[in-house]
Amino acid sequence: MKKLFVFLTLAGMLSLGLSHAAFAEEHTEPETEVTETDIEEAEEAEEELTPAEILEMEAEEEVEEDVTFHYVLKEQFIEGDARFMSIILLCLIIGLGLSLERIIYLHLASTNTKKLLNKLEEALKEGGIEGAKELCRNTRGPVASIFYQGLDRYEEGMEIVEKSIVSYGSVQMGRLEMNLTWISLFIAIAPMLGFMGTVIGMIGAFDAIAAAGDISPTIVADGIKVALLTTVFGLIVAVILQVFYNYVVSKIDGIVNSMEDATISFMDILIRHNK
Repeated sequence: MKKLFVFLTLAGMLSLGLSHAAFAEEHTEPETEVTETDIEEAEEAEEELTPAEILEMEAEEEVEEDVTFHYVLKEQFIEGDARFMSIILLCLIIGLGLSLERIIYLHLASTNTKKLLNKLEEALKEGGIEGAKELCRNTRGPVASIFYQGLDRYEEGMEIVEKSIVSYGSVQMGRLEMNLTWISLFIAIAPMLGFMGTVIGMIGAFDAIAAAGDISPTIVADGIKVALLTTVFGLIVAVILQVFYNYVVSKIDGIVNSMEDATISFMDILIRHNK
């Protein structure tokens, strides 16, 4: 009896395992068939596409991938409030124009002072004061102009020559720093206009809330977006102009230091020539 019970138990376990395996096979076979069918349908759909449609799909994918920072910046600029964006853009254009004008002027004003001093000393030895003045007239830059003013007062004494050089040096410094105040003005105005656009945009957003009688994100989203865009572009313009401003100031400092060193050497050359 016990052996019969064990035999029946083993037979039941074997039959249960076989039924479970059969059920698993029945369950997985339809999934495999569905997956293969989906693949075949996708391949057939791709084959049905014309070459023109395939090229159009590829072009759309390339356009989505090629969205650059410049494109996004331009799109956001257009979405901003034209009343403030146009003024901020005008500040950028005028500020860049003044900065480029100063950079070109300072580049032309730069002079190789050591070379000029050597030529000036040779001119004094060969042609005297008139030869040195002719050299300064034919040389470009503020250093040569300062030297010419000193040589023009040579007959009045070395003290007058020194005063003339100092006075005319101040004039040349003023010319080098011309338009810097306007550049700094646009650096200050651009973010202020951006903040003004932000405040006005927020006022418009609260007016929309008051008119609708409901605080809904869709009501105030456009106004807040425009307000923030004006601030962003105002700060971008200020940063760009600040970089150019600092470059111009550093260039002016270099030229002024060169002028001061050159005038000291110039006075030494005149004293030696006067002896």
